[in-house]
Amino acid sequence: MQFSKIIGQQKIIKRFINTVNTGRISHAQLLHGPAGSGKLELAIAYAQYVSCTNKSDTDSCGVCPSCNKYEKLIHPDLHFVYPVVRTKKFAKPISDNFSGEWRNFILKQKKHRLDVWLEQIATEGGQAGIFAHESSQIIRKLSLKTFEAEYKVMVIWLPEKMNQSSANKLLKMIEEPPMKTLFLLVSDYPEQIINTIRSRSQYVKIPKIDDESLAQRIKETYQLNNNELTRITKLANGDYFKAIDTIESGDNKDNNFNIFVELMRLSFSAKIIELTKWVDDISKLGREQQKAFLKYSIKMFRENFIYNNSPSEKEDLNYFSTDEETFSLKFSTFIHQNNIFDIYEEFNKAHLHIERNGMDKIIFLDLALKLVKLLRRKAA
Repeated sequence: MQFSKIIGQQKIIKRFINTVNTGRISHAQLLHGPAGSGKLELAIAYAQYVSCTNKSDTDSCGVCPSCNKYEKLIHPDLHFVYPVVRTKKFAKPISDNFSGEWRNFILKQKKHRLDVWLEQIATEGGQAGIFAHESSQIIRKLSLKTFEAEYKVMVIWLPEKMNQSSANKLLKMIEEPPMKTLFLLVSDYPEQIINTIRSRSQYVKIPKIDDESLAQRIKETYQLNNNELTRITKLANGDYFKAIDTIESGDNKDNNFNIFVELMRLSFSAKIIELTKWVDDISKLGREQQKAFLKYSIKMFRENFIYNNSPSEKEDLNYFSTDEETFSLKFSTFIHQNNIFDIYEEFNKAHLHIERNGMDKIIFLDLALKLVKLLRRKAA
């Protein structure tokens, strides 16, 4: 992957190129930023530039033997680590068990996001993670000499998914890596990475994609009129994945919107029997899907609170799809200062408990029953 394929991010690209040309490549770099900003793509393009044998001042050549192998993700000195799930086939899974699926994910998928990755590997509803036995594989691989390139590169996607044991085993390698070893950690939530690893990594903050670059890429990829292009660019808010979701799924990425609407209507009407059926249905989803729904709900409450309390500024502050805005015209009046903070607390608490493998039926039933009271609470 070349830098020319990246959407925007010219300042970051120049920074990466400068580190190579001045010989100041930090051995452990933590790329973090909002979803859809191109973090993973940047990491791969940076690694390709480092290894390119005929690089220019602006990009890797794209045609040398090293670049050819990088373009296919088969370079022997490029290694990946990413979240996996325990299955019947792999009781102690490591990233290499899913290497074929990973190449398809990077090379053929437009959205390099955890939920899409988990669909790619056809998980059975388990919790995704980077487990302790993965660290042993990392140490073994990086202890070997390079095969072709000057640097061995280890790209760790979502290092916040490392469990404590895995992170601790990897710490020594990051602290004192073999010569010419480059760690590129690509994180959505760097605050969830253990402090000892964070403190040993150089932070590289990746901003959201600027609207001009995002609009240009959308225009090159999809046939849209100017009004649609402007609307989708605003709605995406620098998130290329969200732009794709909006265009390709008719404003409704997946079932999260429908699940949210059903929960709100049943809770407000206090239909307890129907709510228990809703709990049964959502309990059939995998943990990652449940967490994604809770995050989506938190985002929807935030948007509805702004919609209700800042009507004159809603055009600038709100990021609704068409379906979401239609629903929120009436729903937003029930989200106010007298309940928003309690709602936030309950949904964040539910997310934490799901992440810690709590009993999902109990968690969601408790959440639904509390929501019955919170939505019926009157504004001050």
